[in-house]
Amino acid sequence: MRRKTIVFKAVLFCALAALPALSYAPTFAADASAPAPSAAPAIPPAPPDAVTHQSISVGGRTLAYTARAGTITLQNQAGQPTCRMFFTAFTLDDASARRPVTFFYNGGPGSSTIWLRMGSFGPMRVIVGNGTSTPNAPFNLVPNQYTLLDKTDMVFVDAPGTGFGRLVGAGKPDDFYGVDQDMRAFGQFVSRYVSTYGRWNSPKFLFGESYGTPRSAVLSNYLQDQGIGINGVVLLSSILDFSLDWDTNFSATAIGGGDWAYPLYLPTEAATSWYHNRLPGGQHPASLDVFLPQVERFAMNEYLNALAQGSRLPPSTYNDVVAKLHQYTGLPEQYIRNSNLRIPYVRYMTELMRNDGRAVGRYDARYSAYSVDPISDQPDFDATDSAIDSAFVGAGNYFVRQVLGYNTDQEYRVELGEINRSWDWKRDGNLPTNTAQDLARAMVYNPNMRVFSANGYYDLATPFFATVYTLNHLNVPPQIQSHITYGFYESGHMVYINPDALAKFHDDLERWYDSVLSGR
Repeated sequence: MRRKTIVFKAVLFCALAALPALSYAPTFAADASAPAPSAAPAIPPAPPDAVTHQSISVGGRTLAYTARAGTITLQNQAGQPTCRMFFTAFTLDDASARRPVTFFYNGGPGSSTIWLRMGSFGPMRVIVGNGTSTPNAPFNLVPNQYTLLDKTDMVFVDAPGTGFGRLVGAGKPDDFYGVDQDMRAFGQFVSRYVSTYGRWNSPKFLFGESYGTPRSAVLSNYLQDQGIGINGVVLLSSILDFSLDWDTNFSATAIGGGDWAYPLYLPTEAATSWYHNRLPGGQHPASLDVFLPQVERFAMNEYLNALAQGSRLPPSTYNDVVAKLHQYTGLPEQYIRNSNLRIPYVRYMTELMRNDGRAVGRYDARYSAYSVDPISDQPDFDATDSAIDSAFVGAGNYFVRQVLGYNTDQEYRVELGEINRSWDWKRDGNLPTNTAQDLARAMVYNPNMRVFSANGYYDLATPFFATVYTLNHLNVPPQIQSHITYGFYESGHMVYINPDALAKFHDDLERWYDSVLSGR
């Protein structure tokens, strides 16, 4: 799960990381002639922050704002610099110190925040193909009529080691690349930002996408333990409990059990088949609002119960489930039988349009691309990436360097696979990673905090039905459970790349910010 980067395979590294380390420390006599250890290398100065004054017209109002692109330096307990985190902030001019501030970040782990910065609610956004491939440069960067600047100041934060951020001085990868380590880094960033720019009395919001959602869960809990209250959390394309996704990624047949992911992915697969007109018999329900409730009922009742019975499933029930999976996905009945009712989503991605030689995208299944190996069980690449990545990367670099004037010859690190591969997945020493408990504690600890869960119907990376299941199992009092608001959109993992979904998402968030800030 990058933003991007597929995180699930990182569990293979978790088992290795949990093994005890072996060490051998021989003793040597001191050598008086040995040279003294060299001093730590000097830390090069950071490029100066770039500050510009700009304006945008929103809803008939002209909003004058200050854009700042720069870094904040983190320190260890000894006061030594360890990391520079890059950010871009957009703050309304002449606004009250009580004005809200929202911290945005993407996930990975190992991804920068170029995706949210350039596609969602900042003052400018890049136009990409809506379910189709984006033409090559020059890219279309436009004022964003859907910006949230009228409701909140916005700080887009790149994770340690990404963007223009770098580990420096005493900083080591092990200090940052893990669930708990990342939580502490972002916690220190938020504290330093509100101190540096006088925002201690501002309402504070967290907005995380993808791995940014478990980050928000642990970060909201961590910050509040430090006395930094959080007014609201936006979870875009969530995965909080990773145990719900383990089995379909490592056992295509779910040998020994572990069937939860199949019913939780099914509504997203059904929505995708509906979108691509792949449902059998020419059926095409009028809308997803009509179609998906019946798929969800089947998934959590007949389908889940059938999978739970394993080899004891009666043949008549088996045949009925095969027929309904065919009805809801359009996949051939024989393929469903050969898969023993269990089709990992990567196989669904390749099988749905195999006769056309195409595979659908993981991050947004509205996209599809030709396959290099048309008989493979998994795509050669993500069709979403091939359709939009160059536009985000090209426009993102242009925006920060030319428009905002951040002057550096450093490479902007969009994503770093080595961060993902070396990630420490233990949460407070435990595996599999489950941050739903952190969110539950944060909501109970601070009953005034509100949560907005945004989900794309065509997201095969973090399926919306799994999010609903997780949030319905927080085990919090009904009064606290009611503090969660949902938004569902006809888009994928990055809801905002569909302009119609972005408009609806924007309007939903504007109402939500109003309700949170008014105390309703």
